[in-house]
Amino acid sequence: MTSVRHEVAVRTAVVVVGLLAALGVWGTWRVFVGTYEGQLLDQAAYEGAKLGRNQLWRVAEPVLDVISVPFIAAVLVVAVIVALVRRRWLLAAQVALLIAGANASGQLLKYGVFERPDLEVGDRLVNTLPSGHTIAATSCAVALVLVVPRKARAAVAVVGGLYAAGTGVSTLVGAWHRPGDVVAAVLLVLAWTCLVRALGPSGSRGSRADHRRESTAASLLLAAAVVAGGVAALALTRTLEALRQVEGQYHSTGLEGREDLFTAYAGGALGIVAVCAVVFGSVLMVLRVTEPGRIE
Repeated sequence: MTSVRHEVAVRTAVVVVGLLAALGVWGTWRVFVGTYEGQLLDQAAYEGAKLGRNQLWRVAEPVLDVISVPFIAAVLVVAVIVALVRRRWLLAAQVALLIAGANASGQLLKYGVFERPDLEVGDRLVNTLPSGHTIAATSCAVALVLVVPRKARAAVAVVGGLYAAGTGVSTLVGAWHRPGDVVAAVLLVLAWTCLVRALGPSGSRGSRADHRRESTAASLLLAAAVVAGGVAALALTRTLEALRQVEGQYHSTGLEGREDLFTAYAGGALGIVAVCAVVFGSVLMVLRVTEPGRIE
């Protein structure tokens, strides 16, 4: 009876985390798309991304070129095969549901649910939240975290977080998306991760060494999130102050100084990094609590 109660409590907690992530998706849209100041902040980072774009695009373009339907399908097939080879039948279903659900729901939200009101900020008046490329990259990375052997999970989570962040920032560099689009995308994947893990345990118990590696990786990701998030908050606060001191032009923030634009750009990029770090750290913790408790 105690074991059953514990399982119910764990699954409930994971569902709650998933609901909070889903609420974060809506909140990101509501603030950065649905309000004037939110649109200004997002647009300021978008305009700031023009700085150094020629050089940075040489790095960002190859990152984004990787993302495609065949790429998503290939990762899905590999992840399912790995799960089946390890005789994790439920895990195979979970990774399939994660990738398909996150990417399909992202398209539904972008084109069928969320709208972008014309508040005379920016010249892209169609809704672009959430970022499809970021959803694809993040969901594929999380799927690999789920299926790899326990000994490799911590390392894959850190690399996956870096890959998701790199993809998200690359969409900003290429002027494909604003920071809010990317943040919403990463949170959406976390929501789906929690949903599929609430279905039941599908991994190994792991050894004490595995637990130590995962705890260390989660701590590193959390530390990175705190540092990046703190600097991002400071930069975006300064950007908001600068925006309030200038009179916005039609479909432009009115920011012209290189320092102000760079501050907005850096704040948006670091905000993306912070959210990716939080999400992949959370993924590690969600996997830990939803697997058998006895250590091998």
